[in-house]
Amino acid sequence: MADDSDLEKTEQATPKRIEKAREDGDVPRSRELAACAVLFSAGLSLMMFDQSLGTALRDSLRSGLEFDRSMAFDPTVLLMKTSHTILDLLIAFAPIALVVIAVAVGAPILVGGWVFSDKVFVPKFNRLNPIQGISNMFSKNALAELVKSILKALLVSCVAYWVVKSDLEPILSLSNMPIQAGISEVNHLMLTGFITIVAALIFIAAIDVPYQLYQYAEKLKMTKQQIKDESKETDGNPEIKGKIRQQQREMARRRMMSKIPTADVVITNPTHYAVAVKYQEQGMSAPIVVAKGADAVALKIRELAKEHKIVILESPKLARALYAHTELDKEIPEALYAAVAEVLAYVFQLRMFKQQGGFQPDVPKTLPVPDALDPHSLIPAPNLMTNGGLA
Repeated sequence: MADDSDLEKTEQATPKRIEKAREDGDVPRSRELAACAVLFSAGLSLMMFDQSLGTALRDSLRSGLEFDRSMAFDPTVLLMKTSHTILDLLIAFAPIALVVIAVAVGAPILVGGWVFSDKVFVPKFNRLNPIQGISNMFSKNALAELVKSILKALLVSCVAYWVVKSDLEPILSLSNMPIQAGISEVNHLMLTGFITIVAALIFIAAIDVPYQLYQYAEKLKMTKQQIKDESKETDGNPEIKGKIRQQQREMARRRMMSKIPTADVVITNPTHYAVAVKYQEQGMSAPIVVAKGADAVALKIRELAKEHKIVILESPKLARALYAHTELDKEIPEALYAAVAEVLAYVFQLRMFKQQGGFQPDVPKTLPVPDALDPHSLIPAPNLMTNGGLA
């Protein structure tokens, strides 16, 4: 049975989970921010174009009140006049409409960004479940929306009361103003009051945006089991990957072991490390390492070397240096040329002795291995190039 902690959504959503939610059209949204932006832009647009809009409305009203005899007997004239009036009003309101539309389209960029998904059009019949609908009515989100609506109504009411109270004297003096001045004053009072009230909604939006982001993050939280399942889907089953890596290591080891019979000498530590070196005058500019290993692998290399009668030479310092600073099938570092050359010279002399007799060569004891290349030395090793030389 699964652990209870694996069934609780305690983990933050992974990038894959967030991306899948975006593909499904599920992104954080703040309707308060969008409504505030649209209303605020509409109010500012009215203040910017109030002169041209007022002129257009006055001309349309004057034109609508004009009536001549031809309109009564010719419907075409009345239709044309009405069409011109509507067109003039559309032209007058066009700048305001364009600003509002641009803000309405651009507002989602502020929170969540634009998302185009056809999955939102797929019908979800689980939304028709009345039990689910009733539970949503009494959920934590519904309570938060209720509190937010009450707070917004109180805030707008208080700001509206303050606006009316502060402009009470100009409002009462409207009856004593000339018509033209009164209309201008009413226009000014309405626009400034509208902008002030809408500006108060910024406070609501400032609270709603972090809340919506928090709610979205909470909704996308995952259980530990979901994290594990996603990791398996993305990276594959760790057990299978481990088995594959193990098989790859075994294959590489078998290929390495198959090259040991071609080596000229195996240099040992004598028990912890074993390195098989090969050199051919034709086609090789320097000796290469055909096999190397530590502990159990080193033991296997020594066993194969004995089986194929490969010379085994004990040189701990050289074995450690070759093991640490040479890759398989790569040339040895230039700093080890002299030491390996002495070893190969001994091997070739030993072959001649076994074939032709004579004096048996002495086993090299002290080899010129730089202390910097010995992993057991306290001197830091130099960087080596990939081709085996010194960097």
